[in-house]
Amino acid sequence: MSERSGYLRSAGEGDAIWFLGTLVTVKAGSDQTNGAFTLIEQLAPAGFGPPPHIHRDEDEAFYILDGELTVTCGDSRWAAPAGAFVFLPRGIPHSFVVSDAGPAKLLQLTAPGKFERFAAEAGEPAQQATLPPPSAPDVPKMLALMDKYGYDPVGPPPTD
Repeated sequence: MSERSGYLRSAGEGDAIWFLGTLVTVKAGSDQTNGAFTLIEQLAPAGFGPPPHIHRDEDEAFYILDGELTVTCGDSRWAAPAGAFVFLPRGIPHSFVVSDAGPAKLLQLTAPGKFERFAAEAGEPAQQATLPPPSAPDVPKMLALMDKYGYDPVGPPPTD
């Protein structure tokens, strides 16, 4: 697929990845956007939240389609229900947690693009378009990949 020809991804289309207990569907990756951005649709279970981390090279944004997140960015903390938009600048520690009423469905935009490569390398191709079976993350692998892709962990996973 060439960024020069344009394309359409319908509902349910895109590379599906089981990533840290979530379902990630890549709608646009670095290859399609000439490196400008990555856009993924993510389905995350109740209580899911990545550890606080910093993106060295990327800005990140979420548009919440369903469910609710509690998002932290630096010293700020926001409740982000369906319809909310959150911008997380590079260089600032941030995280989120899905409310206990979850799951949550959101669009995640990172710029410049490369997040889809991190998710693919850290996760595995989804066997079906559902949340994966629960499993413990491979922490040493995750830490190595975070460094490779320019992410710095700064704390334990958040709680709501």
